[in-house]
Amino acid sequence: MEFKVKNEFITLGQLLKACDFISSGAQAKFAVKEMNILVNDEREDRRGRKLYAGDTVIVEGEQIHLK
Repeated sequence: MEFKVKNEFITLGQLLKACDFISSGAQAKFAVKEMNILVNDEREDRRGRKLYAGDTVIVEGEQIHLK
C-alpha cells in the first residue's frame, strides 16, 4: 500500500487511523503497544513517531510506503 504524506510528516498514530488500523486517535496509545509495527525494519511502539516520505511501515504484516 502507498500513503501520500500531505505535510512534512505524519505521526504513527495518525497513520494507523488514516489507514483504518484503528478507528480513533485515542486507540493509538494501546494499539502501538499491542500491534507488531516496524518502521524502516525497526520495532516501533511510540504513537508520536514522526514518519516522512520515503519511510516504510509494516503493521501486522501489511507494508505501507510513504510518499
